[in-house]
Amino acid sequence: MVTLLIGKKGSGKTKRLIDEANAAVNSSDGCVVVVEKGSKLTYDLTHKARLIDSDAYKISGYEALYGLLSGICAGNYDVTDIFVDSTFKIAGSNGDALKMFVDKLNFLAAEANTSITLLISSSKDELPTDIKATLEEL
Repeated sequence: MVTLLIGKKGSGKTKRLIDEANAAVNSSDGCVVVVEKGSKLTYDLTHKARLIDSDAYKISGYEALYGLLSGICAGNYDVTDIFVDSTFKIAGSNGDALKMFVDKLNFLAAEANTSITLLISSSKDELPTDIKATLEEL
């Protein structure tokens, strides 16, 4: 399942990610992974969550981000939750590319039995209307 947490800058998306990731760690029998741009969440997340800095691996664009996420699932069969902070900063803000990315992530999430949450700095009306994901607007 793919979920998009959407809202403008300063709407509380990252705070919600921190709360949801920490809750997922407490309820999961597997691994919880958080991908971020930079390392600003180091002290906010429990040490039990795997924190990955996309800048450390030179991740840029939707294809590279998909490669990272699919590699995480391929390398560790028990990943239950993946959270991606600042999706547009990592991959770009092209709506059509986001739609194709989410379509691929839906397949990955189903195959890997993983819940994937993307934080999107945008309003609902700025996104493609036919995007196949659960939208939660803040």
